[in-house]
Amino acid sequence: MTSHRITANSVLPATRVPLTLRTADGLRLVGEAALPATGPLTGVIVCAHPLPTHGGMMDSHLQRKASWRLPALAGIGVVRFNTRGTSSAAGRSDGAFDEARGEGLDLAAAVDWVRTEGLPAPWLVGWSFGTDVVLKHGLLPGIPGALLLSPPLKYTSDEDLAAWATDGRRLVAMVPEFDDFLRPAQAATRFAGIPQLELIAVPGAKHLWVGEPSVRRVLSEIVSLVAPQVPVPLPTEWPGPMVQHRDLQLPG
Repeated sequence: MTSHRITANSVLPATRVPLTLRTADGLRLVGEAALPATGPLTGVIVCAHPLPTHGGMMDSHLQRKASWRLPALAGIGVVRFNTRGTSSAAGRSDGAFDEARGEGLDLAAAVDWVRTEGLPAPWLVGWSFGTDVVLKHGLLPGIPGALLLSPPLKYTSDEDLAAWATDGRRLVAMVPEFDDFLRPAQAATRFAGIPQLELIAVPGAKHLWVGEPSVRRVLSEIVSLVAPQVPVPLPTEWPGPMVQHRDLQLPG
């Protein structure tokens, strides 16, 4: 079988399940789970997206590409959803943006879905605003840890950071060299009180992780955390069926 190069628009095989999540305060959230179409399930991630008031949503490119690639390349299930008041091609979630307060109930609803389905306890993967949601609300029962991508620490308090330090669960922060909000040296200072935190400064990267080298770096780090038995870096070719997102009329 001919191998195909994996590009920004490549969609690899997965079982894709539209989700309707219900929050503890009665909101309906739009989401999707992408699970391996074949082979074992090696782990699960729940994604928290960037700031919805500035275009962040469940289709923000890192999370979309995780759902398109990780089920096939690493056996990892990817759960993503629109936080309250957020819209994407899949629809609009109920409610309104709540500055990382009510969004904690949204995160809990996604984790509850994973638990109800009998899937492995998920790792949390927050990006930008999503890292604030994770840091404020991510110490949920059974969660092994979290990966923070471009954490701005805008809504995160010192008390939130102290709670992670006391809890001891694994925490990894990937901070771009040229981040718009928090660069590696600043992050080292802000996170100094969390002894178990691993800070990864990523040379050349920016807040939005644009470009295939940045995307592959992030996805490989997810695999190293969630399914360390899977070799990284991830392959750049796929020896099986593949489509391009425009063929599926998926969101760009």
